[in-house]
Amino acid sequence: MPLDDALRWNARYQDPAAHWPASPRPLLREVAHLLPTAGLALDVAMGLGGNAALLLERGLRVIGVDISIVAVRRAKARLPALGAVVLDLTRFTLPSEKFDVILNFYYLNRDLWAQYRRALKPGGVLVAETMTRAMLAVRPDLDPGHLLEPGELRAAFCDWDVLVDFEGWRGGRAARRKAVAQLVARRPAR
Repeated sequence: MPLDDALRWNARYQDPAAHWPASPRPLLREVAHLLPTAGLALDVAMGLGGNAALLLERGLRVIGVDISIVAVRRAKARLPALGAVVLDLTRFTLPSEKFDVILNFYYLNRDLWAQYRRALKPGGVLVAETMTRAMLAVRPDLDPGHLLEPGELRAAFCDWDVLVDFEGWRGGRAARRKAVAQLVARRPAR
């Protein structure tokens, strides 16, 4: 499966007709003031690095990982200060208490949640957003295994200091609307 994912995403990022977000996600822009201005950040499934760019501008050092070599090369070309890595996160373990910020946008791998809990330093911030099962009402072709159950993301980090917790529909035009869960949570200090 990871090789198939890499090939699929490489093809999508090479498609000149595709308009991939190379700007920060709205949630990240909204909560940027809650993030530190120094330290190390991890951008999981970073794509073309739009979120990483905002973190770099804030003064953070950023490691961006993605399974697509095309995305990593394009992000690195645009953001020379970015530590960009081609990585299959299903076969990698994050180091303990290494990161001040972890971003996870539209990549659902529940096995990573325990790693995020361990990889963030005390006081570190997780910013996550991904689609929920409500998307099946408008996109029945989606794999339900890649969609969050109601309250699932919040429950996974309920013992943390939850700064933002939202579940519902986001986006402007009807064709672009998504049912999402958004969470910004701070790992408790010891």
